[in-house]
Amino acid sequence: MESAQRVSGAGEADAGRLLEALGRTLPGDRIVADPDVLAALSHDEAEWAPAGRAAAGVRAHSESEVQQVVRICAEFGAALVPRGAGTGLSGGANAVDGCVVLDLARMDRVIEIDRDNLLCVVQPGVVNNDLKAAVAEYGLWYPPDPASAPWSTIGGNVATNAGGLCCLKYGVTRDYVLGLRAVVGGPGAESAVAYGDAVRFGRRTTKVWPASTWSGCSSDPRARSAWSPR
Repeated sequence: MESAQRVSGAGEADAGRLLEALGRTLPGDRIVADPDVLAALSHDEAEWAPAGRAAAGVRAHSESEVQQVVRICAEFGAALVPRGAGTGLSGGANAVDGCVVLDLARMDRVIEIDRDNLLCVVQPGVVNNDLKAAVAEYGLWYPPDPASAPWSTIGGNVATNAGGLCCLKYGVTRDYVLGLRAVVGGPGAESAVAYGDAVRFGRRTTKVWPASTWSGCSSDPRARSAWSPR
């Protein structure tokens, strides 16, 4: 991979080299470079929140593709802004200048539903109402019900700790997150994991040692984590 190149002054990644690196690693249909399409991917529904000009967009289809994007952004010093359905009202999915917008909406599989243990494993692009329908086939119910439930994704719900009318009685998204598999990391020489490594937090059981609360914190907008590919 090429060494990081920055635009002097503004500190933005060199968009041309960044796009070239992404193109060498990912299938061509994953990359968004068209200015109009990229602009549409660069903000959520918070009209009051400013949005920057992204250098590129990537529509990831798998965890491995997310890992590659994280590594390339780290190499080029480019910010990475994950995005779900873009229905948020907080500006959390808004681009910053020179960033890569990582669209996770196509990672939309319900991987597992375990009726006996009352849990499911999903990718971040699963739509809230689609998950409700999937677990209903097993006689189960997923309570968090933001007003955007017909369109918003579980990844976005986790990132913003979405609630809804049912939250007063049943709790918000954080109360239903047992664990996360997230692409995180830092420089290998200084960190136990390198940029782009996938790690697992949390557990598959409701009862847990009190110190194991990282996955719950990740569902708090005040402590944003990397998005979970699973």
